Amino acid sequence: MLNRKQKHFLLKVFSLFSVVRGYNILIIIIAQYLTSIYILAPDLPVKRVLFDVNLLMLVLASAAAIASGYIINSFYDSEKDLINRPRKTMLDRLVSQRTKLSVYFILNFLSVIFASYVSFRAVLFFSVYIFVLWLYSHKLKKYPFIGNITAAILAVIPFFAVFIYYSNFDLVIFVHATFLFLLISMRELVKDLENIKGDLAQDYHTIPVVYGEKVSKRMLTLMCFVAFIPALLLIFKFPIGYMNYFFFGSILALFIFLFVLWKSKHKLHYMVLHNILKFIIVLGVFSIVLIDVDLLLNRFLLKI
Repeated sequence: MLNRKQKHFLLKVFSLFSVVRGYNILIIIIAQYLTSIYILAPDLPVKRVLFDVNLLMLVLASAAAIASGYIINSFYDSEKDLINRPRKTMLDRLVSQRTKLSVYFILNFLSVIFASYVSFRAVLFFSVYIFVLWLYSHKLKKYPFIGNITAAILAVIPFFAVFIYYSNFDLVIFVHATFLFLLISMRELVKDLENIKGDLAQDYHTIPVVYGEKVSKRMLTLMCFVAFIPALLLIFKFPIGYMNYFFFGSILALFIFLFVLWKSKHKLHYMVLHNILKFIIVLGVFSIVLIDVDLLLNRFLLKI
């Protein structure tokens, strides 16, 4: 049996894991590797991709930078989150603000160290990324449009680090990225609707606060229909194998999203909408293997 001190330590570890959104980072790591295997470097043997130390360092640099971004975001939003997510915030507060800042600087340092293994350009890339993450949490997220666009760009940037590494400039990659960018932008706006109470209390000038819920819903509707364009292009114009079923399902899910959106009046409804978009994004990560279901098995048999 664990004693009281050990239980308290485990609670702090769990609290820190909650702050850095460890589950989100794990999904991003999986997404970076699957994207590398199936989209960015489809001609390389799987083992060469999986055991590429440079790729590993880029993935670790991304994970450390993203984790630090979650920490600094939690640091600045502590009062707002106490209103919007009181239970989660009480868990997150088991770790002191001082400890959070210490871990934040350690993670940033590790991110740069990992990047330095690859190249000086990678160091510059992640240094700028870390700075913009801080700027977003400190200032940009409080403003309409700028905050939403920046958040969506920051979510996609880790994939561009891998994209630049492989120097693959195929059009299909940009179409995939556009679809992901639109989904993330929609999720950020839904989060603003979900957190409008705390944003009002803390004087955040988000789109729902400045322009109201009706305008926000119209914007979400427009973005939803725009998202259909890359989805349909990927289905009918690019060879994505069985992944086309994911995009058909995504279109159906987005129609359900629109139906629920215009019925939504309370925070619980917006939480449902948030989870619909999150489900599409996570499912999309694992659906990458559907591009060629035989590819993974066949390429494991190839020699490096």
